[in-house]
Amino acid sequence: MNPAQKQSRYDELYKEIMSVVAGETSRTARFATASCLLSQAFTPRFYWTGFYEVDPNKPDELVVGPYQGTLGCLRIPFGKGVCGVCAQTKTTQLVADVHQFPGHIACDNATRSEIVVPVFNQNNQLVAVLDVDSTEPDAFDDIDQQALEKICRDLLR
Repeated sequence: MNPAQKQSRYDELYKEIMSVVAGETSRTARFATASCLLSQAFTPRFYWTGFYEVDPNKPDELVVGPYQGTLGCLRIPFGKGVCGVCAQTKTTQLVADVHQFPGHIACDNATRSEIVVPVFNQNNQLVAVLDVDSTEPDAFDDIDQQALEKICRDLLR
């Protein structure tokens, strides 16, 4: 898929996700819908696609939420691994080679590259991160980052 095709696919996907979740009050349903549609749109490049939610009982820890793919880590502390660093810094993490990322948590040894995007609620509080893994090295680029950030920005609005 060339860059123009990828951007076009993301544009279509954004509209589809927003249309399906319009009026839905359940955050779980919104996350499940987004992870499913993203995974289906970009399989096999998206090997694992899902959300880790901030645990309200342990606000410095992520707990696995809706996802598509192999078994994920159940809990990730803030600051640990790519997801934990995203949660701690509240910034997108685009990692070309997870084996070079300090403190990488290997939930699945097949993962080679990863992008993790923070998700904020309407009060601008971090509530989750979107984690997308690939078995390909350097599988994600600026197009992925901008499109996934847009989806995450509007998913709970």
